[in-house]
Amino acid sequence: MSTFRVKDGTKIAYKDWGKGQPILFSHGWPLAGDAWAPQMLFFASQGYRVIAHDRRGHGQSDQPWEGNTMDQYADDLAELVEALGLRDMILVGHSTGGGEIAHYVGRHGTGRVAKMVLVGAVPPLMLKTDANPQGTPLEVFDGIRKSTAGDRSRFFKELSMPFYGFNKEGAEVNEGLRDTFWLLGMMGGIKAEYDCIREFSEVDYTDDLKKIDTPTLVIHGDADQIVPIAAAGLKTAKIVKGAELKVYAGAPHGLAETQADRFNDDVLAFIRA
Repeated sequence: MSTFRVKDGTKIAYKDWGKGQPILFSHGWPLAGDAWAPQMLFFASQGYRVIAHDRRGHGQSDQPWEGNTMDQYADDLAELVEALGLRDMILVGHSTGGGEIAHYVGRHGTGRVAKMVLVGAVPPLMLKTDANPQGTPLEVFDGIRKSTAGDRSRFFKELSMPFYGFNKEGAEVNEGLRDTFWLLGMMGGIKAEYDCIREFSEVDYTDDLKKIDTPTLVIHGDADQIVPIAAAGLKTAKIVKGAELKVYAGAPHGLAETQADRFNDDVLAFIRA
């Protein structure tokens, strides 16, 4: 992987393959850029330049004690975009990565952005509040914090089941995919992963979504057990002006991997439209 250092000295690892219009992929928690491997291979083969980074504290990037915030993630992304000279780019964000690309736009605008794809993304707000009754209670995220701090190896292995919908009756369990999820999660730093729980659960991205003025595709599975569609994809599609919504019936949170062919074809059609 290639690396570069952002202003505070943190090393960010990334992959940059192919030539053509750039597509930048932002990964979910607690994973890394390699979670986008099927998409990297597919879109580079279709004539696009594909970039996937490991968020600070995740994958092969540095693991600083400080700076594990969405503000910093968005600023790191902006530095990467500038360093690589990316323009007319397609931003694709899954889960926490959806929050990252939305917050990038909120802080840095859409001057370099052509289109956006939000996949099982956490915006506008995951946390249940009086104003967001469809959200997830804080106790659930406190449990995730406790499990991450206490025994993240076991927790990540268990989390892979609902993440990919393998806990549903009659589901065919892909043990290789579960192993990859665990491996990518364990590559990251425990402090960064612990801090990031607040960033994907308690940060309100509504104002960021309102600043998106480029064509946007929202993809969400209606069987997503990690980021329920009612508090996320359905609301996002209403907030982002002119957004296109695709609901995958019966699909889990990790649909870009469990339904990679359909997902890749839908995103390719959206980019080419």
